[in-house]
Amino acid sequence: GTTLVEWIWGGFSVDKATLTRFFAFHFILPFIIAALAIVHLLFLHETGSNNPTGLNSDADKIPFHPYYTIKDILGILIMFLILMTLVLFFPDMLGDPDNYMPANPLNTPPHIKPEWYFLFAYAILRSIPN
Repeated sequence: GTTLVEWIWGGFSVDKATLTRFFAFHFILPFIIAALAIVHLLFLHETGSNNPTGLNSDADKIPFHPYYTIKDILGILIMFLILMTLVLFFPDMLGDPDNYMPANPLNTPPHIKPEWYFLFAYAILRSIPN
């Protein structure tokens, strides 16, 4: 308990070392996972995988390039086209109507809930300066 908390948090409270470690981990980890996934796919398409029967499956393989390359590029282009259509022609479709209400400094916004102040994650979020 106590040793683990001190190791992860860097002490008994949320401090600069904790936030730096937290942000570094959450920034770097997706890149590491993406790189490992690409390496895994390249090795899988080059060498193939094992099968339970132990038979050679070289006849079932197709070259990685150009088939999968074209398929992946086409998928990326279609997703990019959908995203650009949404962003350029319908920019308010995914927006929140509360964004158009003028801010009132005398009222607490309705999305701020009192119980959030007691969460550890909200304490971490509030400790980050603008």
